[in-house]
Amino acid sequence: MDWSLYRCGRAGHITYAPDEPGIREQMRAGTASGELWQCLRCGTYVPGPPQAAGPAAAAPAVRRGKEIRSEIILRLFAIERFLRVLLFGAIAYGIWRFGHSRLSVEQAFDRELPVVRALFRQLGYNINHSSLVGLFRSALALKPQTLTLIAGGLAAFSVVELVEGIGLWSARRWGEYFAAAVTSLGLPYEIYDITSKFTWTRLVLIVVNLALVLYLILTKRLFGVRGGKAAYEARLRSESVFDAAARAAAEADQAARQPAAERPAADPRHPDAGHPATDAGHPATDAGRPATDAGQPSGPAGRL
Repeated sequence: MDWSLYRCGRAGHITYAPDEPGIREQMRAGTASGELWQCLRCGTYVPGPPQAAGPAAAAPAVRRGKEIRSEIILRLFAIERFLRVLLFGAIAYGIWRFGHSRLSVEQAFDRELPVVRALFRQLGYNINHSSLVGLFRSALALKPQTLTLIAGGLAAFSVVELVEGIGLWSARRWGEYFAAAVTSLGLPYEIYDITSKFTWTRLVLIVVNLALVLYLILTKRLFGVRGGKAAYEARLRSESVFDAAARAAAEADQAARQPAAERPAADPRHPDAGHPATDAGHPATDAGRPATDAGQPSGPAGRL
């Protein structure tokens, strides 16, 4: 799949006219119906005037090919982070509300628990053995200050996840570093947590986080891996439409300045063109020798 064409089909082409004449001519084409300009993203020549103009160094940075695919993958991870923000933010708000209206919640729990217990008993489930009820009873025994600290910790975690999600969604370098660092710090605890008690939810979470860290480090060359930032930017430049046009312009300029003696020779002429014709270069056989009848007597008079 051509990701550059996919993005241009959704967001439109991006054209730019550089001030440098050589590069400008490489990115421009003329037809009977008008001029065409090369799209910075997909490389297609688009009819109509350029959307912007200026020095080549001031041209907009445009993601192409694999970078667009990578951006989509990072946005999937960002969506997962945004879901965490909603989940932990709601839990933090619920715990904070519970700490400030603990008495009313406890009274409601004691009042409604018999009804809930009877309902679940009809369904064949004994709610007294539920871990959720046990967790709720334990929370009732906590001090309000402790509940506030828990709510504050969950709210802080939600903010961290929000920053991480924004960084991944925008595909910025700082966001990639932030996401890799924060996620890596949580991996040891997640590994310990899943070894102490295995659940499929914990397994899915640790796989997602580990996949994100490995993907960021390897593909974005973070922390000096695979050449680091310099190698990453060099790869981006090698895939740029502008750099390809600049190389073509430099090659054309070098060919124009090359001395005539160093240019390849013209095609050789036909072999016969370099030599005079056989009849013209040598005297005819009859003309070079006297005829037999003229040089020797014939008949009986010429014999002894």
